[in-house]
Amino acid sequence: MTSFDKIRKVLVKYFIDLRWQSIFIAIAIYFAASWLLLALCGETDITSGSNFLYWIMVTASTVGYGDFSPTTAAGKLVTALFVIPLGLSIFGLVIGRIATFVSHHWRKGVLGLKPLNYQDHLLIIGWNGARTMQLIRLLLQETQQSNPEQKIALCVSADIENPMPDKIGFVRVNSFSNLEDMQRASISEASCIIIDNPEDDVTMTTALFCAQQNPTAHTIAYFKDEHLGSLLKSHCPNIECMPSVAVEMLAKSAMDPGSSALHQQLLDSNRGMTQYSITYKGAKNTAFEALFHTFKHQYQSTLIGVCEKGQENIELNPSLDKEITPGSRLFYIAAKRIKNIDWS
Repeated sequence: MTSFDKIRKVLVKYFIDLRWQSIFIAIAIYFAASWLLLALCGETDITSGSNFLYWIMVTASTVGYGDFSPTTAAGKLVTALFVIPLGLSIFGLVIGRIATFVSHHWRKGVLGLKPLNYQDHLLIIGWNGARTMQLIRLLLQETQQSNPEQKIALCVSADIENPMPDKIGFVRVNSFSNLEDMQRASISEASCIIIDNPEDDVTMTTALFCAQQNPTAHTIAYFKDEHLGSLLKSHCPNIECMPSVAVEMLAKSAMDPGSSALHQQLLDSNRGMTQYSITYKGAKNTAFEALFHTFKHQYQSTLIGVCEKGQENIELNPSLDKEITPGSRLFYIAAKRIKNIDWS
């Protein structure tokens, strides 16, 4: 290795390790030395007023408009041997540092290492491959219809990158019960938390942690073993436990062919009629029959059930004379979500 190569490697390593503070000091020294040398060479046009800042930036960046240039022999030597070589080095270093900084922060977002700072968002905790991707796509469709401003975030412990970096937020954690990790997903600010892990025991501990950190969020936990869901419900009654219905669906389809297709269509907003819910905001009690006819005639939708305020059990196909109290949850089937209902 020649002496020149050794010097070059030392200089490159030195510049790479420079901090931003040192770079700004080097730029200031470069500007001051260039101005002083050119002034000593008698380059009055270049060093006067704002001309110098304009000329040094144009020259150092190799743009070279040519409207200002050194006229003396000494000025030309200073420009050729000092201003241009050193300016190119500093200019390349700054551009490289900025590109590295931007790339680093973009990669941090893709890898899930940056805090999200979201508010009232939908937070999905867990990764199940294609199942989670389908869940995200469905949620994106639903939020586009109901609340386009609402953001969706995915929090995983798996070694993956953001599957949809242009559409969702992404956080990768070591543990779903680590407070410092979960704060990066803004868990305490989420309006809805969906917990779907391959292992039920992880779902259980995650749900307990979420209930402690954000007791007001609408939290949904999916369990393969519904007994664990019942156990969680006894400790955290506000959490909605979602059991696996695969076996029940098999039995239903065996006796009533097409049931699985019917339920799948009711859950998929891209396939016609879909099930939705809304809170009854009328000023007084109303018979289910009146609401049923209003929904059918004015909105081409069908009321199928009601859940009274403060209760959990849904009454499907209630009698027409049932009194619906303000604050009750109404479930209906429609082509799209109904908005701005005139309850009067």
